[in-house]
Amino acid sequence: MKKLKAWIAAARLRTLPLSVSGIIVGASLALDQFYNSVLFWLAIAATLGFQVLSNFANDYGDGIRGTDTKREGEKRMVASGFITPKEMKVGMLVMGVITFFIASILIFMAFGYDSLFTAFIFFNLTLLALLAAVRYTVGKKAYGYSGWGDVFVFLFFGFLSVLGSYYLFTQNVTWLEILPALSIGCFSTAVLNLNNLRDIHNDAAVGKRTLVVKMGFEKGKRYHAFLLIFGMIAAIGYSLISERTGWHWLYVIAFVPMLLNVRTVFKNQEPRKLDGELKKIALSTFLFALLFSLF
Repeated sequence: MKKLKAWIAAARLRTLPLSVSGIIVGASLALDQFYNSVLFWLAIAATLGFQVLSNFANDYGDGIRGTDTKREGEKRMVASGFITPKEMKVGMLVMGVITFFIASILIFMAFGYDSLFTAFIFFNLTLLALLAAVRYTVGKKAYGYSGWGDVFVFLFFGFLSVLGSYYLFTQNVTWLEILPALSIGCFSTAVLNLNNLRDIHNDAAVGKRTLVVKMGFEKGKRYHAFLLIFGMIAAIGYSLISERTGWHWLYVIAFVPMLLNVRTVFKNQEPRKLDGELKKIALSTFLFALLFSLF
């Protein structure tokens, strides 16, 4: 039972709502009744698999490097000794295989034999996503240790998630869908940025050169505000251009906790106290996705 609890903790369930936000938005742009589609639920399952794989890899990579020894927030399983590095590597392999299998079914159902070239591109994107999930903290050139984490989160959580899921349904993308993709990408990157703001001192001490470590705490705050505000502007821009009315605008409710978070971050002088803000932005992004997609 203790081992099962350790694996559940390593999966970091609180990160999962954020990971599926882009799929919800992309699918809703393509179909009115998107939640009745098998493609939608397969995309959700694949995305959850990618996220859990990433969490396992993050736990493993930071654990063997000693990064998590004095980290703030929830405990990591490898660093705490509840899961051995060897066990976590097996867990990563199993999750990678399961995720690839689900993604393969999704791609085949979406394109079949009629669009083999497109299917080939999506298979390669799947492999790239699997590699990116692992290489964030694993390997000598882990990109999370050199300040590139923000770029990858923005691209995979925003553009690939929203535009990719939209394309699965329509096999077409216009420039207008880029705006909500920007929103989800910015909000997701803001969650990572909050994490890096919280861990700035520990990351700097162990040589983890996140973007916040490179730019400094105060500039990291301004960067955080830019991400959230630009994401809001992109969503509003989409609604105005597409001439949405009525209940559609209900999604702005999700912007209230985001704006309050900006104020909290700017007033903060103790990075460790930002831990509680992480789930607020993650859940606000999920709320935005739900309200945006329902109306």
